[in-house]
Amino acid sequence: MKPTRMNLVRIALIAIGLAGLFAGAVILVQKERPDQILGVIVWIGAAIIVHDGILSPLLLVIDVWMRRTGRRIPFGVLAIIQGGVVVGAIMSLLVLPEIYKKSIGTKNPTILPLDYGLNLALFWAAVALLTAAACALYLRRARRRRTAPVK
Repeated sequence: MKPTRMNLVRIALIAIGLAGLFAGAVILVQKERPDQILGVIVWIGAAIIVHDGILSPLLLVIDVWMRRTGRRIPFGVLAIIQGGVVVGAIMSLLVLPEIYKKSIGTKNPTILPLDYGLNLALFWAAVALLTAAACALYLRRARRRRTAPVK
């Protein structure tokens, strides 16, 4: 059986990803102390638990709920909302360690000088606003396409 072009692309992307993981692991072992490596392993483990145990099921529930109402909500709107949720979730994963560390304190107060909780809330508000604007723009363009005269 002849491999398709898509299969070759997938194989190449998997190989590049595995090479990147291997290079990262080698550099990590060469450059960092064992306690720092353990910290990275714990962080990656926690990220996997948060992703697979919290975010993925939450997004699945949202997806199922939105698809059940999909007769009234166009697929493009669903995709825009899902994209907004994913962007917000990724930013939350990046900022939550700073929020936690600031809550327990640091020896140097200039290390974490910002109010990361407030900034994350403002980020979510901005994501919600931009997602709503993108949905409105999509719906307006879709309405124009439906009512435009066929040439």
